Amino acid sequence: MSISFYKYQGTGNDFIMIDNRDDVFEHNTQQVTHLCDRRFGIGADGLILIENHDTLDFEMIYFNADGSQSLCGNGSRCAVSFANHLGIIGDQCKFQTIDGEYQANLKDDLVYLHMRNQHRPKKIEDHYFLNNGSPHHIQFVDLADNQDVYSLGASIRYADSYKPAGTNVNFVEIKEGNQIYVRTYERGVEDETLSCGTGITASALAAVDQGLSSPITIQTKGGQLEVRFDQKEDKSFENIWLIGPAVQVFSGRIDR
Repeated sequence: MSISFYKYQGTGNDFIMIDNRDDVFEHNTQQVTHLCDRRFGIGADGLILIENHDTLDFEMIYFNADGSQSLCGNGSRCAVSFANHLGIIGDQCKFQTIDGEYQANLKDDLVYLHMRNQHRPKKIEDHYFLNNGSPHHIQFVDLADNQDVYSLGASIRYADSYKPAGTNVNFVEIKEGNQIYVRTYERGVEDETLSCGTGITASALAAVDQGLSSPITIQTKGGQLEVRFDQKEDKSFENIWLIGPAVQVFSGRIDR
């Protein structure tokens, strides 16, 4: 059996995309990890299935490279772009994720993903924590490029305080002009990724505590994104938008 796939990337966060509206691909963790392997498979940070939904435009089934599941911000943006490519949606949509219903818009080659309202990130000693569909440890540093993201990220990701599920780990540098630079150790990939959508969103909200305001520009190793939001009197956030590109890289077929 041969299955068509597409490869997408959102600021360097890359995904295998499969149109699964006809149930051509089983929810098979072993197959997911094989296909995401960068030496023996296609190679990706995650795999995304686009499936039918009774009331919404589609359902996004997201797998991390290790086969685990979570919300993925950049993956959601790429899924929206892919659904548009398939002709499922126009420039607006509502879709189902593991974290519930989300909506998005497409404009000027960018995908605008509307995120859930959030409480103020919790300050814990020298860092912040926020779960916005995926858990995020946020550490502000002087120079993000001087951080050993793999080693430090892994030590925090597996720390006793985050067991059993663990956490993603973001190292955030404040830049001039209402900007931040973020490097992320991503749970489920178990390595640094070039960009993490939920991570940069969590980092941007935490950066408000450092004096920044909406809109915040975020630099990552994979490119530039933007986070817009409104802050309420109780310091919580609403109207949160994650904005950035989602690019189709290539397509192919999987022979099984």
